Amino acid sequence: MIAFVEGKLVKKAEGSVVLKTAGGIGYEIFVPTGTLAALPMTGAEVLLHTYLQVKEDGVALFGFLREEEKRVFQLLISVNGIGPKGALGILSGTTIEDLQFAVLAGDTKTIAKLPGIGPKTAGKLVLELKDKFKLEDAFEAKLMANDAEVSGAAGIREEAAQALAMLGYSMTEAMKVLRTIEVTEQTTVEDLLKQCLKKI
Repeated sequence: MIAFVEGKLVKKAEGSVVLKTAGGIGYEIFVPTGTLAALPMTGAEVLLHTYLQVKEDGVALFGFLREEEKRVFQLLISVNGIGPKGALGILSGTTIEDLQFAVLAGDTKTIAKLPGIGPKTAGKLVLELKDKFKLEDAFEAKLMANDAEVSGAAGIREEAAQALAMLGYSMTEAMKVLRTIEVTEQTTVEDLLKQCLKKI
């Protein structure tokens, strides 16, 4: 299995890139929209974590900037009825963090709106992946991505999101609002909830 490919980014196209390795081989790698948008200009050195699909009619490489994206991709293709291209479409329609929040909250309506996913597949996806995602991991990935995030902010946001979920709001809806509110060292869970309820 090809765990990753590192090389010069020589081409960016819709849904795929070409990396030229030190050995002079150019690899076409299919990538989600988010990865494509985050890549530097052509000519730069890039490392993509890859998944190799082997079929009777050929092979295909799928690449991701973060290992966590690759892990979620592999979980998606483990769901009956979702292949690599379908999983790539899902990851192009949302972030892995938002997908995890939707799955954990059982928010099938949001998931069903993703490319190639209907209500039936959304329900199956939630059923099969709910136990494989952890709320803490999703929060950490989402909220600690910004190095400027203050210490303790993730815990405050998590408490606020859980409180909103108990009030009947979906985790996806809660997170969308929570991301719009700045959290400082002085912010309390009560302050955060008050601000959220004004916006929801």
